[in-house]
Amino acid sequence: MAVLLDIKNASKRYGDQILLDEASATVTDDGKVGFVGRNGAGKSTLLRVILGEEELDGGEVIHHPRLRLGYLRQHDPFLPDESALDFLMRDSSQPDWKCGEVAGQFELKGNYLHGPVRELSGGWQTRVKLTALLLHEPNLLLLDEPTNFLDLRTQMLLEHFLRTFQEACLIVSHDRGFLTATCDRTLDLSRGKLTTYPGKIDAFLDHQREQREHLQRVNAATLTKKRQLERFIAKNRAKASTASQARSKAKQLERLEIEEIASDAPTAAIRCPEVSPRQGPAVRCTDLAIGYPDHTVAEDVVVEIDHGLRVAIVGDNGQGKTTFLRTLVGSLEPVAGRFKWGYGCEIGTYAQHVYTTLPEDETVLGYLERVSALGTKTQRILDLAGAMLFRGQATEKKIRVLSGGERARLCLAGLLLGDFNVLVLDEPGNHLDVETVEALAAALQDYAGTVIFTSHDRSFVEAVASSVIEVAAGRVVQYPGSYRQYLERMNAEIDAAEVSRPAARASGGPAPKRRQTDANTDRRLRKELAAVEKTVARLDGEKRQFNEQLLAVTNAEDAVKLHAELTAITDQLAAAEDRWLELQEMLAD
Repeated sequence: MAVLLDIKNASKRYGDQILLDEASATVTDDGKVGFVGRNGAGKSTLLRVILGEEELDGGEVIHHPRLRLGYLRQHDPFLPDESALDFLMRDSSQPDWKCGEVAGQFELKGNYLHGPVRELSGGWQTRVKLTALLLHEPNLLLLDEPTNFLDLRTQMLLEHFLRTFQEACLIVSHDRGFLTATCDRTLDLSRGKLTTYPGKIDAFLDHQREQREHLQRVNAATLTKKRQLERFIAKNRAKASTASQARSKAKQLERLEIEEIASDAPTAAIRCPEVSPRQGPAVRCTDLAIGYPDHTVAEDVVVEIDHGLRVAIVGDNGQGKTTFLRTLVGSLEPVAGRFKWGYGCEIGTYAQHVYTTLPEDETVLGYLERVSALGTKTQRILDLAGAMLFRGQATEKKIRVLSGGERARLCLAGLLLGDFNVLVLDEPGNHLDVETVEALAAALQDYAGTVIFTSHDRSFVEAVASSVIEVAAGRVVQYPGSYRQYLERMNAEIDAAEVSRPAARASGGPAPKRRQTDANTDRRLRKELAAVEKTVARLDGEKRQFNEQLLAVTNAEDAVKLHAELTAITDQLAAAEDRWLELQEMLAD
């Protein structure tokens, strides 16, 4: 085990804000470290110091002579009309076969490897940058929020890679699920100090909580002892016979100290609107096509979302998740077909374009008063503003001076002050810190209305989603399983791709084109897929009913009959799910 980085008594401040206060830590070559801390604590600043882009006010960061840093670049390093392969060869000075071999780890092949890199989506460009980083053969990777804006498949590919990467990593991320999957130790930056913990993030958080609870118990015992001593001293110091005992007790009292417990930074306390539960479909799409005048993103969309569901819209970047949401809320006209909201649906929308177009000259309080439901009391508005971390003078801030995170919280506050029974949320966790995202997830779990949302944060989706809709390859389909099952399927696909990847070095040649079904066959398969999805939903409901009846029955003859019917339904359901998978594969070919 060798020390790659040695941080000694590092100090750094901006004005009155202290980011590093004689902080010390080491990073060795035998582990992957999750670097955590509240927003604004100074994590990215320390990474810039390590990279030599900023200087410390005091202390030092010592690099081992054999340290080879690899940093995931956020800027665009590509030349005009350059292919991904051209960029990789230029950046790394490696031959084409080597570049193609490493690119294959991130599924970069065919047009993705040989076409113009600037035309790739942000997620695919990130894959190119990761490939370039690895071609330099670093022994310490620095990753600053690597999962931001990455689609699910790219996140999983990155996870798979990091688990097999044999060198050290220092990873800043707000995604605790990602850190749990990739890191075996934790580095925390809080109140200017660095704390190293030899375990995963969840174990570290449990340790923090236990330490805090231990200090609280010790302090409670100390306070009790202090009161006892004070009473004894007050009662006995005036008596000649006990004055010496009182003086002795006074010395004991002076030695008793209360341990300082670092108070947690304020966390948003979020509560969704209180609405009455409703039955039936909230929205129904019939032969819907979505997209733009010159480009259809998806067609033959036949989905139905019932009231009370919390539906996660999933799929790779660029496949049309946001287009689908924008169509549902009316900011995009359907290309064909139609959709219809149920009677009495009051829809509240949260999206990036919403909080980037807030009225600049309005104050926080003025905005919340304007968007609140009629009759909302001022105290309720102030309470919610405080819960979203706008306290005291912060409510008088003009919107123009708010950060992206503050604007996001302001939009959420406005949404929660309404009386909406349907919430459509496009990436609600962007620009929010971990604690606020967790508070939002807890609030949505208790919400009696309908939620339709997208998010790149798997922990958030898994906590909130009760149903899944996938947008992929020109289709929008209701996934018959849970989000966890969807993740398992995605992981299985990535595992299969890794196993089937040729061991020989990639030639870098273009991948063969996939077979295309003709339009009529494609339409027929999609209609059959929609019918099978309804069959799966019906059979799943019948299976639950038979299970409930079987648990309640007391007569043996009835139990045998119910068991036979349950077995038949289970077989039918398994066959329907197999056919659903077959149709998915046929449409993907």
